[in-house]
Amino acid sequence: MAKRRHTPLRSSVEDLDTAKRMPRTPQTASAAYRLAFTDEEFMTSEELRPVRLQLEYMKTEMRLRERGINSTVVLFGGARIPEPGKAAWAAHNPTQKRNLEAASRYYEEARRFAQYASLTSKALDYRDFVVVTGGGPGVMEAGNRGAAEVGAPTIGLNIVLPHEQAPNLFVTPELSFNFHYFATRKIHFLLRARVVAIFPGGFGTLDEFFETLTLIQTGRMDRVPVLLFGIEFWNKVINFEALAEAGTISPEDPNLFTVVDSAEDGWNVVRDHYHLPEIGLDPVTE
Repeated sequence: MAKRRHTPLRSSVEDLDTAKRMPRTPQTASAAYRLAFTDEEFMTSEELRPVRLQLEYMKTEMRLRERGINSTVVLFGGARIPEPGKAAWAAHNPTQKRNLEAASRYYEEARRFAQYASLTSKALDYRDFVVVTGGGPGVMEAGNRGAAEVGAPTIGLNIVLPHEQAPNLFVTPELSFNFHYFATRKIHFLLRARVVAIFPGGFGTLDEFFETLTLIQTGRMDRVPVLLFGIEFWNKVINFEALAEAGTISPEDPNLFTVVDSAEDGWNVVRDHYHLPEIGLDPVTE
């Protein structure tokens, strides 16, 4: 964290240390006596929700600023998509197993796309085009893995779920964050985004994709390259032409994103948009 600014006033850290050394009495043992910021029952109360939202926003924001990270490349995609050659652990029947294992090629595309982004980030002193994912398995793991394989820092924005989900092992430990609120997590996904790459996924991926489109469509977010990986998948899942024909979106709204099918095609869109130098990519590190 940032160095503390010297003030003539006693710091909260000093008071916390003193409080720990207080004699144990009925008074000092009571919940009422605890320093407010150390009182879990108080901090997790319903009335403190606005404060917790602010804390979640500020903790991540402060750490990213300290690292000098100006912009990011966001990878969204399914947690259930396996690495090629690995079993589809989330499949509930043979059809799902077959489809998920066929979709494993997008794990590899996400991995390679993250390598392109991270090699560009390296040339910019790791301040721009830093790869960020949701920090979990599947496509998220592939994105963090691709960055780590070329020696780049990479961000994971995890969230507490009813079933345990630890961050994947490729997230840079100092850039591994955990959230209670989806809302603050989404802010940090898009606050620095210069590229948003959407890979095949489920409800969470659809939510992230449509929120990004909505922000750009309504002018609440700058126009950035939004890449939709997987022509066949997305043509089956979403009928954008039907939305336009129904009049619920403008005919030009599908131009807010670009459908691609490979890491190379996707990064070429980004490179052309930002006039970036061409970067060669060695075979994927095993």
